[in-house]
Amino acid sequence: MPELPEVEVVRAGLIPAVTGAAVTRARVLDERSLRRHPGPAEDFVDRLTGATIAYPSRRGKYLWMPLAGTEEALVVHLGMSGQVLLRDPDAEHAKLTRIVLDLEAPGHGPVRVDFVDQRIFGSMALDRLVPAGDRPEERVPASVAHIARDPLDPHFDDRAFLGRLARRDTTVKRALLDQSLVSGVGNIYADEALWAARVHYDQPTRALSRPRARTLLAEVSAVLARALGEGGTSFDAQYVNVNGASGYFSHSLNAYGQQGLPCPRCGTPIVRESFMNRGSHFCPRCQRTRIAS
Repeated sequence: MPELPEVEVVRAGLIPAVTGAAVTRARVLDERSLRRHPGPAEDFVDRLTGATIAYPSRRGKYLWMPLAGTEEALVVHLGMSGQVLLRDPDAEHAKLTRIVLDLEAPGHGPVRVDFVDQRIFGSMALDRLVPAGDRPEERVPASVAHIARDPLDPHFDDRAFLGRLARRDTTVKRALLDQSLVSGVGNIYADEALWAARVHYDQPTRALSRPRARTLLAEVSAVLARALGEGGTSFDAQYVNVNGASGYFSHSLNAYGQQGLPCPRCGTPIVRESFMNRGSHFCPRCQRTRIAS
């Protein structure tokens, strides 16, 4: 599913087109994409029509667009295959378009935002804004308030994260995928960061030394930043930016999806093992489980 870099690429693409734009019309073509909205499609349309969109924000994999002059935001979750595409008003709709927003954007004129979702695990919803737990002056959607900050957030607290990680009685990859501990990291970037830090995915967190944990956090940040710089990871046509273009970080992967290929560091074949209904990719020589790190 889209992880932090892919969602951030979408947010960055939306900023110049939607900031300050007025919603002139909202259309719900498939109500299943409103599963997280607390009301029927008519409520979603009525509350959104005529609203002005403020500067888009993100936390982890969640994207939202505050509605100016209100305590509400339009929250977008891409799920497994969601896309937010900018289109000319007269452009043909993609077959799997679920929600359409017609905007009047300052400096751009009419523009259309299409929410396209093949598997319908993503959604749009209106949600109230509440104070962020660690910074009350900051507002986040209520449905996002439990999500931790991500390592690229300027207010991410490295020391607090390392302390919470040390107290967790779990394994390292499970901790990285826990969005209440650190957000934005999914299967792809967890495998890449663990490979870079030479940490086995099933390493117990309590057996991870503080220096090794710092190295892992640094590699998580570095992998996310590199992927963001390359437009995210696209394995197929599902993961695209607002213009429909794919990212190319898939060409830079060292572990994820590389099973059977030689480890770029030592030449040992990369292994894939079943993990939480998905897979973990690692080098059995470079990444060994350790009782103490």
